Order: sequence, then structure tokens, then C-alpha cells
Amino acid sequence: MSSKSPLGLTIAALITAPLAAHAAYDFAGLEVSGELRNESAFYTGSGQVTGEARSTNDDRDHGGGDLMKFENSARIFINGEVGEESSWHAELRPVVVTGAAVPNDDYAYHRNYTQNDYLRELYMDTRVADWDLRIGKQQVVWGTADGIKLLDIVNPTDYRELNQNAFEDSRIPVWMINAERYIGERGNVQFILSQAETNKIPGLWTVNSGANRSVVADGPSPTGKVFTGNGQMKGQDRGHPFIFKGVDVITGGVNGFFNMGASFGGVINTFGGFNPAGLNFIDPFGGLNPGMPEFATVDGFVNTPASMLPPSCAGFGAGANGAVCLEAFTEATNNNVTNLIDVDPTAATVAGSGWNVSSPNSAWEHFPNATFATFNAMLGMTTKYEREYDDDFLPSDANVGGRFRSYLDNGLNYSINYFYGYDANPSLNLRWQDPNTGQKLKVDKYDTVAGTQVLQISNPKTGQLYGANATFTPGNYAGPAPTNVTDANNGGSPVLVFEEDRERIHNLGGSFDYATEAADIPLVVRGEMLYQKDVNQPIVNRRNLANGDLVGALKSEEHDFVKYVVGLDATVLTNLLISGQFIQFINLDFKDKDCNFTTQGQATASCSEYTGDPAVMNTTNGLKKGREYKEFYSLFLSKPFGPNQLGRVNNIIIYEEGGGWWNRLDAEYTLTDELIVTGEINHYWGDDETTFGQFDKSSNIQVGFKYIIE
Repeated sequence: MSSKSPLGLTIAALITAPLAAHAAYDFAGLEVSGELRNESAFYTGSGQVTGEARSTNDDRDHGGGDLMKFENSARIFINGEVGEESSWHAELRPVVVTGAAVPNDDYAYHRNYTQNDYLRELYMDTRVADWDLRIGKQQVVWGTADGIKLLDIVNPTDYRELNQNAFEDSRIPVWMINAERYIGERGNVQFILSQAETNKIPGLWTVNSGANRSVVADGPSPTGKVFTGNGQMKGQDRGHPFIFKGVDVITGGVNGFFNMGASFGGVINTFGGFNPAGLNFIDPFGGLNPGMPEFATVDGFVNTPASMLPPSCAGFGAGANGAVCLEAFTEATNNNVTNLIDVDPTAATVAGSGWNVSSPNSAWEHFPNATFATFNAMLGMTTKYEREYDDDFLPSDANVGGRFRSYLDNGLNYSINYFYGYDANPSLNLRWQDPNTGQKLKVDKYDTVAGTQVLQISNPKTGQLYGANATFTPGNYAGPAPTNVTDANNGGSPVLVFEEDRERIHNLGGSFDYATEAADIPLVVRGEMLYQKDVNQPIVNRRNLANGDLVGALKSEEHDFVKYVVGLDATVLTNLLISGQFIQFINLDFKDKDCNFTTQGQATASCSEYTGDPAVMNTTNGLKKGREYKEFYSLFLSKPFGPNQLGRVNNIIIYEEGGGWWNRLDAEYTLTDELIVTGEINHYWGDDETTFGQFDKSSNIQVGFKYIIE
């Protein structure tokens, strides 16, 4: 809890005042118990996890049996009475973690509002009139679905281990006022006023902390040839076993646009000789001879015959094509640090080099229609990551919600839920910014006679332009030509800001369960439904991206969702629980406008606009499109075993539409009243462009124990 949070301070005061008074006269009534726990996890196979590489040619990987996690923790439970009507509870969790799951110290020890929070719970239970109140740091559980959260939205989640951990462990307790009372003989109503916190997502970890609200990538040196650092985001969770590809495309050291942008600014410095160390191989504006005209595009240059390329390209071998030349000049600055270009420089043809704008897997291939005049506007660009929100919420900024539960005469239990609060998943937008004043800049677009666009970055208030100074040729434009730029009004190198924010959303849902019997087999039919309004989702505009307009190409827009799960539980044989589920997410505002265009190099490229898949969209897969309808199927088995049923084995398998799979087999056995041994196998497989399939290299086996202290 931030010491500045008025909501947190208010709730803490409500708890500590009676506790302090109680402690002054009675310590004997305290009940203290706990457990010691160890979990050791090892990779079951070899490979490289998402975001682990240090460069495009880094093939390092882990081997089967390598340590993924060595975690030692304790849970200390303290309970006490406050007078005759109230009680209080605290849970402390000291923890130390090492292994691949700890890419930096943020994961090793205590961290507020994560699985590693030392103060996990602290609340007081009391009764006022007919209301039962629980005030303090706590969990509230609304949903009961297997392996997936639907109605369980009051508390955020720590995705440090994806969904391998039990929800009780991955759920993040927050400060709240929880009021509940019964109405009549059947009804129960509950109201929640809670602190708003985000989900903790590997790869966004550093920028999700109050101490790191603004992060700047290491940028190019003044010469544009070498980097002051490695061109990568400080604190990025490289090597963490559970970084989503959809996060890697933002902050990834190799494939993240944040880090590629910082590298990109330096590479552009080598075009046209705009600094003393420039390589002078392209003249975007026709002032040097020979050179490429201002409306020449990336794909046009790549497919230009060797005989028509600038003289500087000849140094890369007889007959060097445009792809080889672009690769050589890119790597002269980038040194394979980020995924700007992925071609074979020894190939005799462009097609043979791997250049393919129809199926892009590197940054340059995503910009086939971007002109070299456009790149001038980005000369020396740097990047910055900012959070646009704070953890210190006023009570007026808290999340609020309520639930009504009841049942019918036939035994049908049901609930109606509503929650209005900040989406636990942050959204992301881009903007250009003045490097000195922080003024938000705009992108101006000019159509050329070649059917392309030239982009400029300008200050909307002053008209000042950014990037390189140049004189444009009016005859090359279908309309008015760009304004000429002089040294006097050049604003310098623009900053591309990655702006993380979160928005309030509406959550309206309900649940039901009904117990029955078929052929003497006990059955429970159950379901949950959730309607979410104004959820921000990524929108990809490939026409803008192809033209080099990053701000217009990648943005967040509001979508409404309907999500539901229907399940059937049956108990057969000897206490064998079988539970099957069908889960569907429906995107009511899914965007999918499909189109293609022909580049200057006569290739087919996409100009589509669509809702991206936030879990897996990446530079390497063409910024994968999402699904309007997304389905999951799950099967859960649970059975006690051994003498006196002292052990239990569980298995859950989930299939994801598109070909992704996850299976978790876990077991525990009570050796003594104090000692429990545990084991777990998590296996991911299938299409690597699915939520589960992308983690095939993160499959693991875990062993451990719990020692109970009464």
C-alpha cells in the first residue's frame, strides 16, 4: 500500500485503532499458525523462451532439467479477537526466489501487490446493525470456473507463473471495505469498495511499479553508428519463462517496438549523410547525385536492381541487391541487436534473401510503403515509456461493485453481479513528443504522384517540424508539397512515447448452479456469464504501418465483450470428480477490414485494419489478428488416493481454439500431520501463435513440500 493513498490510509486507520486498543490489554488471545513451503521447478525440455534472446542471432537456450524456479516461503497466520463482536486476521508471506523465474531482483523478494507481498492480508471482521463487515486487505471470490477467471474480477492477478498457481495464490489481495447482509429467508447482498490495482504481467513489470513510471531506452550515439548502451529497455524481464508475445512486441529487447524504435533512430542517421559519420548511400530528397528520390519506398529500394542503386551499395559485393544493401547499412548501426531486418546477405536474389512483406517478421518488412522522406522526419528518434496513472488513488477513484445471491424452490442457486472499476489490464497508445518541451506532436501526410505518402512530424501550435532539414520538390506531390524546413525551425529528433494507461469498464454478470442426479450419478450443472463494456483492445492499421505512421498504426480502442462458461460436474466410481467446461469469448466490436495493395517492388502487402490478439501479436508473426469468437474446452479430474485418502491427484487440460494446449497434473500426499509433499507437471504444446502454445519451451516439472506449524 502506498503511504500516500488516502483510501488505504483510511482503511488502515479503521483497522489499527481498535487493534491498538486491544493490544494494550490482551496479547494472550492471539492464535498464531503457519506453514513453510518449498517449490522447485525444472524445465522439461530445451529451447528459448519468448524475449530471452539478446540479439537476432542469439541462439542461447535452456536445457531439459535446468532450474526454472527455487522458491522458499513461509505463511504466518495471526488471528485475534477485538471485544466480543469483532476479530482480526493477518497473513504474512516472507519469500526468497532464485532461478530463471527471477530475471531481476523485482522477483526475488518482497514486492507490493504481487504474489511476493510480505503483507498478504490484514483485515478486521465486525458487525454493524445487520451488516457483516470485513475491512482491510483481502480477497473476494465471485467466480468458480476451472482454470480461467470470469466473474472473479474483484482482485487483480499475478501472472508471474501464468495460471499454473492456484487462484488463491495468484490472486492479489487489495485494500477494501466488504459489506454483506442477508435479505429475507433466501437473499444475500454484498457491496464492495476496493482499491484499484493492475494485473502483474511479466515484461510490463518494471513500468508497472511506482518507482519506474518513466523509462527511456538506450539511444544512438551522436554519430548514429554505435549505441550508448544496448538499445534495450532497462528492467525488461528478459529470460522470464512466461512473457507473452503480445508483451514482447512492446518491451522485448529484440522484437519490442520500444527498443526497435531507439535503434531505428540511429539507423536512419546513416541515410543521406545528415551527420558527419553518415554513410551517404541514400539521398531522400534528390539533392545528391546519384540518390533515391524522396518518394522511393523501402520495398521499392529493396527490389531495385544493383545497377540503379547508389554507389555506396557497391561496396557489399558485385551485384548486391537492395535487400543486401539495406541489411548491411542497418547492421552497421544496429549490430543485430534488434529485429529491424531479417534477410540473408549472401542470397543472390531478393526473394531468396527471405525478404517478404506479405508475411512480415522484421521491422523493415512492416514498413514496405514508407518513403525515405518519411524516415527523415524520424532522424535520431528516441523512445520513452510512461505510465499515465498513479497507485495513489483517492476514495473517489476506487472500484465499486455488488452481488445479489439467492435460490429457487427447485434448488437452483443464482447470483447477479456488477462491478465498475479500472480494467486490471492496462492499455497502450503511442504519441510523438517534442524532445525538450514534452509537447504532443502530430503527423502530417502528403500524397505523392507515385501513389505513396510522405509523413512529417510537426508541432500543432507552432508549425515547427522535426527530424532532418530538407527541401522538397513540389512536382512530386499529388497535392500541396510539404513545407520547406530551415535550420531555424527544426525541433530536433522527436521522441516516440509509449503511453500505458487504464480505463474504467463496466462488468455485468451472473452465475448459476443446479444439483441433480442421473442414473444415481450426482451431477452439478453450472455456468457463469459476463458482459464487459469499454474494454480497450489493440487495433492494428496496416496501411498506416506500411506508410511508417506508427502512432496511427498501433492504438487502443474500446470493445464490448460477452464471455461465458458452461460446466458439468459429475462424481463417479469412488470419489472421482469429473468436470467439463465450454468457454467462449465474443468480441462484440471486433474490427476486421481486409485489403491489400501492391508495393513499389510489385509485392502484395496488407493494408487491413483489425483487432489484434493481445496475447500473441508480435513483430515475428505480422501482428497476429485476434478472433471475434474465441473458444476453450477444459476437462478437470480430481480423486483422493492412498490409505485413509491422505493424498489427492488432480489433472486439468485446456484446449484453446487455434491449436493451443495446456495440461497440469498435480498431486500431494500427507506424510505426517505436519508434512505434505507436492508435485506438479505443466505441459504446453500446439500452435505457437496461441496463448498456451507459445509457452511450449516453458513446460516444467515442480516438486516441493509444505510443513504445517500449529
